[in-house]
Amino acid sequence: MSETVAEVGEFRLIERFTRHFTATDAVELGPGDDAAVVTAPDGRVVACTDMLVDGRHFRRDWCSSADVGHRAAAANFADIAAMGAKPTALLAAVSAPQDTPAEWLEGLASGLAAEAASVGAAVIGGDTTRGDQLTVTVTALGDLEGRAPVTRAGARPGDVIALAGKVGWSAAGLLVLSRGFRSPGALVGAYRRPQPPYAAGRDAALMGADAMIDISDGLLADLGHMASASGASIDVDTGALDVPETMANAAEALGADSLTWLLSGGEDHALAAAFPPDVILPEGWRRIGAVAEGSGVTVDGRRWSGPIGWDHFRETQ
Repeated sequence: MSETVAEVGEFRLIERFTRHFTATDAVELGPGDDAAVVTAPDGRVVACTDMLVDGRHFRRDWCSSADVGHRAAAANFADIAAMGAKPTALLAAVSAPQDTPAEWLEGLASGLAAEAASVGAAVIGGDTTRGDQLTVTVTALGDLEGRAPVTRAGARPGDVIALAGKVGWSAAGLLVLSRGFRSPGALVGAYRRPQPPYAAGRDAALMGADAMIDISDGLLADLGHMASASGASIDVDTGALDVPETMANAAEALGADSLTWLLSGGEDHALAAAFPPDVILPEGWRRIGAVAEGSGVTVDGRRWSGPIGWDHFRETQ
C-alpha cells in the first residue's frame, strides 16, 4: 500500500516532490534554499497565479495526479502567453490532508514538470502544508523579451478578433465524464490535459496584436472582459467556429448543444486577440469576429441569450 504524506513526512516529501524538477538557463538557483533565483534579462517579470481545489476544479476519480499537474501549469502558462510573454518558471504550493498518498503528490510534480518542460520553463520551488482539502496553487513567471505587454485593454473599433487553439473541447469532456463515460477520448483528454497554443501568444505580440486574452472561463465571457477593458464592443461570427465531428456526435448523444460548448466552454486555454485590420494573421490564428464602437459582446450581430461562461462565485454559466 502506498505511504501517506503523514507517513512520509514533510521534508522527505519535499525531496520526492522536487526530484522531478530540472533547471533551465533562466534558473540561477532552483529548489532547496529559502528562495529561488531566476534571471530577468528584460528587467521586468510577468507573473500570474491560479488555484485548483479538489472537487471543484478537478476530481481524482476523473484525473490522474499527473493530469492535475499538467492542468495547473497550463492554466498559468496560458496567462503568460496571453501577455505576449515567454514562460520561464513555475512555483507550486500544495495543501493536502494527512491521508493523501505520497505517490499522488509525486504524480502531480511530474505533471507540473512535464508541462513546464514543454514550454522551456522550470519548476523552481513552492511549499507544502497540511490542510482539510487538497488544494494546488501555482504561480508562473514570464519574460517579455523587450516587448510591451499585450493587455486586454487595447482592442479598437475596426480590429479583427482572431482565435488560436481549441474551444469547447474541455467543456464537452467535462460533460462526458459527468455522465459517467470515458469516451470520446479526444474530448476527455482535452479536459484532463488542455493544450494551450503557447507559441501563438508570442507570435501575436510580434505581429502587433492590440489586445489578447486567455480563454479560461468561456469565449464570450473572456471576450466580454476584453470588450469592457477596451471600451468597445465585440461581435462573434459563429460561421467561423467549426464544430468538429467528434464534438457534434457527442453533443447529439448527450442531448447537448455544441455551439454552446464553443461559445461558453472554458479551460481549453485558447487565446483570443484583436489585430489591426491590415495585419496578416500569424499561422495558427483564424478570424472569428470584429471590434466596433459600443460595449459588450454579441453573436452574429445579436445578443446571446444562452450561457456565456463560468463565474466561480455565482456557480452558473
